[in-house]
Amino acid sequence: MYEADDIIDMAKLEGNKSLADHRPSARKSTSFAGSSFCSCLPNIKRRHEIAVQVRNFNIKLEKISKLGERFLKIQNMQPKEAHKVKTWQLVEPNLVGKEILHDCRKLTEMILSNYGKTSYKLGIVGTGGVGKTTLAQKLYNDHKIKGKFSKQVWICVSQVYSAIDLLKEILRNLDVQYGHDETVGELSVKITAAIQHKSFFLVLDDIWHHEVWTNLLRTPFCNATAGIVVITTRNDTVARAIGVEYMHRVDLMSPEVGWELLWKSMDTIEDTEVQNLNDIGLEIIRLCGGLPLAIKVTASVLATKDRNLNKWRKVINKSAWSMIKLPIELRGALYLSYDELPQYLKQCFLYCALYPEDYRMHRDDLVRCWIAEGFVQEQEEQLVEDTAEEYYYELLYRNLLQPDPNFLDYSRCKMHDLIRKLAQHLSGEELFCGDPQSLEVKSFTKLRRISIFLGKELLSGAHKEQTGVRTLTTTCKELKVDNTIFKRFPKIRILDLTGSIIQCIPDCIGSLIYLRLLDLDGTDIAYLPESICCLTNLQILNLERCDSLHNLPSGITKLCNLRRLGLRTTPINKVPNGIGRLSFLNDLEGFPVGGGYYDNSTRMHDGWNLEELGHLPNLRKLGMINLEKAAHGRTCSLLTEKKYLKKLYLHCTEHSNETYSREDAINIERSFMQLVPPHNLEELHIFGFFSSKYPSWLGSTTYLSSLKFMNLINCKSCVHLPPIGQLPNLKYFKINGATSVTKIGHPLVGCGVGNPVSTEVVAFPKLETLVIKNMPNWEEWTFAAPPPKMQLLPRLKKLYLECCPKLIVLPWQLGQEATRFEELQLRHVGILNLMNFSFLSEILLISGCNSLDRVSNIPQVRRLRVRHCPKLIRVEELGNLEQLWLDEGMQEVSSLWVPGLKQLRQQLHGEDLDICTWPNQDALMREHKD
Repeated sequence: MYEADDIIDMAKLEGNKSLADHRPSARKSTSFAGSSFCSCLPNIKRRHEIAVQVRNFNIKLEKISKLGERFLKIQNMQPKEAHKVKTWQLVEPNLVGKEILHDCRKLTEMILSNYGKTSYKLGIVGTGGVGKTTLAQKLYNDHKIKGKFSKQVWICVSQVYSAIDLLKEILRNLDVQYGHDETVGELSVKITAAIQHKSFFLVLDDIWHHEVWTNLLRTPFCNATAGIVVITTRNDTVARAIGVEYMHRVDLMSPEVGWELLWKSMDTIEDTEVQNLNDIGLEIIRLCGGLPLAIKVTASVLATKDRNLNKWRKVINKSAWSMIKLPIELRGALYLSYDELPQYLKQCFLYCALYPEDYRMHRDDLVRCWIAEGFVQEQEEQLVEDTAEEYYYELLYRNLLQPDPNFLDYSRCKMHDLIRKLAQHLSGEELFCGDPQSLEVKSFTKLRRISIFLGKELLSGAHKEQTGVRTLTTTCKELKVDNTIFKRFPKIRILDLTGSIIQCIPDCIGSLIYLRLLDLDGTDIAYLPESICCLTNLQILNLERCDSLHNLPSGITKLCNLRRLGLRTTPINKVPNGIGRLSFLNDLEGFPVGGGYYDNSTRMHDGWNLEELGHLPNLRKLGMINLEKAAHGRTCSLLTEKKYLKKLYLHCTEHSNETYSREDAINIERSFMQLVPPHNLEELHIFGFFSSKYPSWLGSTTYLSSLKFMNLINCKSCVHLPPIGQLPNLKYFKINGATSVTKIGHPLVGCGVGNPVSTEVVAFPKLETLVIKNMPNWEEWTFAAPPPKMQLLPRLKKLYLECCPKLIVLPWQLGQEATRFEELQLRHVGILNLMNFSFLSEILLISGCNSLDRVSNIPQVRRLRVRHCPKLIRVEELGNLEQLWLDEGMQEVSSLWVPGLKQLRQQLHGEDLDICTWPNQDALMREHKD
C-alpha cells in the first residue's frame, strides 16, 4: 500500500504538469518538429515509467488477491462503514476500591516519620499496569507531603534514557537554568547547589536500571538536609540494588474491586444492569488477571457492545484473548483492545508509538500527522481535521490514550508504557525510536517511520543511501541536522525538525514531491528557498517561533493543497500577494495584517489585506496580528459565513510608552467591525484592544451562541466589560489587565443589549471558570437592580481573583446562588471579609489579602489555605473543614482561631483537623493554573 501511495502521488504530479503544459498560453505550436519534439521526450519517458510501475503493481495485487481467496477464504473485502464516536466517562483506577486509600495513608505516614533522614528510599513495585504510578501520584500530591518539603521533583525514567536529558529535566523541575552544552558533571553540580541545605521529595517513576540512582543521582542529592526518594519499578532486584528501606508491593485487583472498576469505566449506573452481568463480569476480571489497565481497556471494548449476556460472551470467546505471537504481558485484554478497534483507528493508534515513553502528546500535532499520513477518512460536510479530532477522542475514551487532566478539553495526553509497547510491537520493522546512530543498515528496507529522542546527530555517514522512510520526527532538542537529509529521504511525507539545529533549507527541498508536513518550529532558519513552491502536495507548513525569519518566499501562494500555515511569534514583515488563493487553508496563525490596499506594481507587502480572508472558506482556526494596520473595507462579513471557524485570535500591537490617539481608537474599532464572527465560533481571544469600547457584536447571542472560551487580555482602554452574561454556552471567561475598569455590574449580564429580553434571566448559564487578574482600579462588583427572577452563575465551579487591590466586597449572589461552587482563590485582593458562602465545597485559598479580617459561615469547604493575611483575626463556622494550610508568617494571628476550628471539627466529625505549614510558598503559588 505504501508503493501504491507513491505511484498515485507521482501520477498526480505528472498529470498536473500535463494540464499546465496544455493551457492556451503554454501552447504556442502544435508542431513536433525540432526542439518541440525533443522537449516532449522526457515527459513521454516519465509517463512510460509510471505506466510500468502501475502494471507491475497490479500484477502483485492480483497475486495477493488470489492467495487470499485460496488460502484465507477472503472474498469481497470492503471497508466497514465508519460509526459515530461513542463517548463514555473517563474513570481512573484510584476511584474504586479502598485499598489504594489505605496504602496511600500508610505510606504517607511512613514518609513523614522518616522526614529528618538525609536520604530515605521507598520502593513501590508491581507488574506493569497494576497502578504503581497512580499510587505514587497520590503520594506526590498529598497535602501533607506538599507542605513539608522545600523541593518536589517528579521524573519519568524510561527504559532507554539519556543521562544529560534526565539531569536537565530535574533542573527544569527545580527552576534552575542550564546551558545546552553542559556536561553530566556540570549539571550535577547545579543540582547539588539547588538542593543544598534544603529538603526534597523525589519520585523516580518506572525505573528499569538501578544505575539511574546509584551512579547518576545519588551524589548530587546527598547534600540536602532531608530527602525522601520514592521509586516505582517492576523489578524487585532494581529496588534492592538502589537500597530501599521499605518495599511496598501493589497487588492485583480483587474480583469484586475489578468488577466495580469495569462497570464504572463504562459509565453504567443502573443497578439492574450491574446485577444481571455480575457473573460474566467476574469471569472477564479473571481473564484480565486483576490488572487495572487490562480491565479499563476491556471496559472500553464492552462499552461499544450492547449490555447483554450474549454480546459479552462473544467478546470473551474472541480469538484475540489467545494470541500467542506476542510477549506475554501484551496478550489477552491489551491485544483485544487493539483487535477491536475499527480499521480507521488502528493506524492512528500505532502512530502514537513514535513518541517517547511518558511524552505528553498534543492533540493538534497528532491530528495533523494522521492527516498527512493519509489515515483519516473524508466525510461529507466535515473538514478532515474535525474527523481526525473525533479519532483522537475515541482513542481517549477507549483508554488507549491517557488524558492530561490539567487541560479542560483533554488536548494533551500520554500513552501507558504497556500500551505503547504493544503499538511498537505491532508496528514491527516499520518503526524506529531512539538514537539513529544505533540503526543498522539492513533495517532500512522496511523502515517507514523514524522518531529521534536521543543523540546529537541525525544520521551517521553509514546511512547516506536513499530510503523509503515516510515520517521523520524529533523530540530531541538541539539535534544537529545535516542538509543532506533532504536527499536521503525522497519519499518523506512528514518532516518534523522542531527545535533542531539547522542552518538553512537548501533548494533541493523542492524535489520532495511527496512531502505533506514540514515543521520548522523553533529553528534558526533565516529564509525559505523559492523552490518550496514545487511542494504541491504540502498540507502543513509550520514556521512558528522562527526568530530569524522575516520574509516568506513569493512562491508560497502556489502551495495549492496547504491546509495549515503557522507563523505565530515569527517576526514576518514581508509577505507575497495572494494568500487568498490557498482555498484549502483552514489553520492560519500569525496572519500579519498589512497597511493599506495592495499596490499591483509590487509583489511583496508588510502584511495581507483583510479582504483576502473572504477567499478562504474553510478557515477553522485563525490568528491575526497587527490589526491596528488594517485597511477599512466595505463589508462586515469577512468571517460570518465561515461555517468551520472554531478558534479566533485577535492581536493588536501594544504601545509600551506612547498613548493611542483618538484616530487610532476609531481605526481599531472599524477594523474589529469587519471581523464579525460566525455563529459556530467556540473560542475567542482578544489581545491589546485599545479602543474605549468593545465592538457591538461582542456579547451578542446572535453571533456568539456557540462560544465556550473567551479571553480578554490587556484591553487597557475599555472602561466597561462587554455584555456577555447571556451567552448560552460560555464555560470559561478570563479578564487580564483591564486597567480602566472601575466597576463590574448589571450591564455585564447583557439583558437587552443585542439579546432577547426576558422576565426570567439566567446570567452566565453555563460558566464554570471565571478568572479576573491585574485590575488595579476595580472597586465595585455588584448586580444592583436586577430584573425579576434573575439567577446568577448557576454552574460556576472556580473563581480566581488576583491583583485587584481596591475590590473590597464580593457580590452576595456568589454565596447564595452559585450552587456548584467548588473553589475560590483570592490573591492580593482588598477584600475585607468573606462570609456566607453556603455552597463553596472544596478549596478556599487566600494570599496577600492584607485587609481581610474575617472568614465566616462557609459550612461546606474542606480545605483552607492562608498566606500573608496579617489582620485575619476571626475564622469560624467552617464545620466541614478537613485541612488547614498556613504559611510560617501566619502562626501568631492564627493562634486566635485555630483552637476553635479544631474543636468544631472534633465535635462534628470526631476527627482531628490536619494543619500544615508552607515552607515552599513559591512552589505552592505556582500550583494555580489558568
